Amino acid sequence: LQLADALRPYPAAEVAAVPRGGWLRAIREALGMTQGQLGAHASISRQSVQDFERAEADRRSAAVRAPYVVLVVPLLVESGGYRSRVQRVTVVACPEEVPVARVMSRSGLSAEEARAIMAAQVSREARLAVADDVIDNGGELAELRPQIEALHRRYLEMAAVS
Repeated sequence: LQLADALRPYPAAEVAAVPRGGWLRAIREALGMTQGQLGAHASISRQSVQDFERAEADRRSAAVRAPYVVLVVPLLVESGGYRSRVQRVTVVACPEEVPVARVMSRSGLSAEEARAIMAAQVSREARLAVADDVIDNGGELAELRPQIEALHRRYLEMAAVS
């Protein structure tokens, strides 16, 4: 009997008991290892470690008893292979100046440093190109709730017919 199976009747306990990203990733990160380092230590490839971590996340998603599952993957587009794992992609987007200001506020970096970080990521346009749904996060926090509630209703409707 798997721990996740035993906790299934207690969804709140499952959320608390299973580390975000799964057990293998939590252990790897606690050891301060990359996937490549863990793979070398265990005499397996980095790709095998990545595959194990992805399989654990997939099993966890499949075990959820809810109309739909949301996977929060900040670098989803960069990670590749995402489309085979999901039915829809929702992108949270905002004008370029908003994340620059947020990074500066959160980390104390200069505008140039914040822009350099963003330049290393997939462009806003590339993320929007793969999006099935878009949440506009360019305004105030209160503006997010109606968008999220509308998507929630839509996803519930979609789940009911599938």
